[in-house]
Parts: sequence; structure tokens; C-alpha cells
Amino acid sequence: MRNLLLITVFSMLLFACTNEKPAEKKVQEAAATSPPQYEFADPKYVEIGKQAFEALSKGNVDQWLGFFADNAVYQWNNFDSLAGKAAIDEFWRKRRTEVVNNLVFSGHIFLPMKVNKPQAGEQAGNWLLTWCVVDVTYHNGNKMAQFMHIDYHFDANDKIDRVLQFLDNEPINKALAAN
Repeated sequence: MRNLLLITVFSMLLFACTNEKPAEKKVQEAAATSPPQYEFADPKYVEIGKQAFEALSKGNVDQWLGFFADNAVYQWNNFDSLAGKAAIDEFWRKRRTEVVNNLVFSGHIFLPMKVNKPQAGEQAGNWLLTWCVVDVTYHNGNKMAQFMHIDYHFDANDKIDRVLQFLDNEPINKALAAN
């Protein structure tokens, strides 16, 4: 009788350890069928980013704006922003004609990402995360260089509808100060 009890207990333990629990199996099945939280996006967004940087560097604001949706928002890390393509056009056209003489972006790193399940405020969809060095010569003759990070979000038509630009305003303010 005692041996039979030991064999039964041992068999139950062995069975319990080798079989998945129903809840774990459901979680594994759901994970296998649902998309990951983030994944790499189509490399075409890298090409769009390269073309946009090139157009802005050349001062071709019309070509650069062609990458934007009409309802685009351009936001800086200090929470200043421009809402709408017309406002972005006005700001950057004036900036490129009256303030910035020469603008060069170099050392690009591009990372196209698709956000399937937003976590904390980011939009779902396709993003292009970029890092580069920006070298600027202003109309007053002063120069400024710094690292910067820009995130582009794309709408369903592959137009940029959100820009998040991260840079340090201090070197810009210093370069723009009167000599």
C-alpha cells in the first residue's frame, strides 16, 4: 500500500512538472500570434529621412516640406512647437533665408521603427529615429556645431506628421548673440 501511494505521488509530481498550465499556454499562444511591441520598420523611411535632411541642408524648403503632412506638428525638446505645415513652412523658410547661411548634417544614424503597442505617450505606427551632428554658419558669421536627435513619425500616406527634435539651445543662443 505504501509503495502504491509513493508511486501515485511520484506520478502526480512528474505529470504536474511536465505539463504546461492552461494559463501559461494561453499566454504563450497569444504572444505567438500578436505582433511585438516594437519592430524594425521598412527601410524606405531611412531614404525619406536622408532626402529630407539633404533638402533642408540645401535650403530647398519647398522640397523639404513635400515630405510633410498638412497637419504636421514640429516640436522641440523645450516643448516649443509649430502646428500645421503652413507654420512649419513660415518658420523654416525664414530661418533658412534670414538666420542660417549654411547648414550641414553629418554622421547620421538612422533607425526605422514600427510601434505596434505604444507604452507611454508615443504614437503607434512608423517612426524614423535619427542622430547626427549639425554644423551651422549663421548670417552674422558665427558658427555652431552639436549633436542632435530627431524623431519623425509617418502617417498612413508616409508623410511626416510629427517631428520631435532634441538639441541644446545654449550653443545656438550664443552663436546668435551680437558680436
